[in-house]
Amino acid sequence: MSSKIPETTRHYVLPDQDHGYQALKIEEDPVKLPRANEVLVKVHAVSLQYRDLAISKGKYRVAIPNVTPCSDMAGEVLAVGETVKEFKIGDRVCANFTSDHVYADATEEVTQTSLGGQSHGVLTQCRSFPAHSLVHVPNHLNYLEASTLPCAALTAYNALDGPSPLKAGDTVLVQGTGGVSIFALQFAVASGATVIATSSSDAKLERAKSLGATHVINYKKNPKWDKEVLKLTSDAGVDRVIEVGGTETLPLSINAVRNGGQIPMIGFLSGVAPPGSDFKFVELIFSRALTLRGIYIGSVAQFKDMNKLIAANPEKTRPVIDKVFPFDDAKQAYAHLESQKHLGKVVIKVAE
Repeated sequence: MSSKIPETTRHYVLPDQDHGYQALKIEEDPVKLPRANEVLVKVHAVSLQYRDLAISKGKYRVAIPNVTPCSDMAGEVLAVGETVKEFKIGDRVCANFTSDHVYADATEEVTQTSLGGQSHGVLTQCRSFPAHSLVHVPNHLNYLEASTLPCAALTAYNALDGPSPLKAGDTVLVQGTGGVSIFALQFAVASGATVIATSSSDAKLERAKSLGATHVINYKKNPKWDKEVLKLTSDAGVDRVIEVGGTETLPLSINAVRNGGQIPMIGFLSGVAPPGSDFKFVELIFSRALTLRGIYIGSVAQFKDMNKLIAANPEKTRPVIDKVFPFDDAKQAYAHLESQKHLGKVVIKVAE
């Protein structure tokens, strides 16, 4: 079945990873009908991740020539393959970050289906997806809001409600006010946890408080924020740290978490390897029975579970969008993300 299918689609490509996002250019290709197990989707909105910026600058290498960037989208079903039963024309959908990560842990083979890096991405007007990679959009969200769910939201959900789910009454530390951290704040509050948020901006910390953070710390004014966290928790430490910084913040996170606590490892904003570091984190991990868990987004099954949480807490979990750019201004959207002036998500509106 099909309807309203355009003849062509405009999409961005990244010719190389040596000249940054300014090298992005638009190409046009014919639209192909979906295969039997595929769904053709009109992309309405795409949200940006730090990974997209890293890919454009060569900090995250890809093997695909002229890769179409970006992993996160929301759109409208235009056609379905003959064996597809779960979706129909007009449905609103998101594609999972990793197309073949349907459940359980992602294998090396599965990770090769990650959009915008290991496989072509979603910064396009129209494309097909395997039906098993799609989820329905929560009814109360618009396309712009829904486009923020596949990476930032699902990563935060996996970090909080993965193998060892967060409990009401737990204390969570979120670093910064980027997409993952804001979603983690919102999901933790919706789950009944106490949240401590850090940022270098007092204005952003005020916004974090309005979203439900109980305590806030300006890490520019308090560079040893781990000590402040211990004061706020009566020296017990937090139950979980949403670690997005990497090299520079991990030692502080280990100091700030309680014995037996968890540190989901998500980002590498401050780098990945501390050359010559004498920080004995391995010894501390063992001696304090800590759990460091690398987070690679999440599965389709987790995506569906997350959407239940979002639907049950529509106001507490509504995505926070900082700024929206038109499709033709994608480079400006990348620049805004790079500026780190945003709080929440930067979104590209693809369809009018």
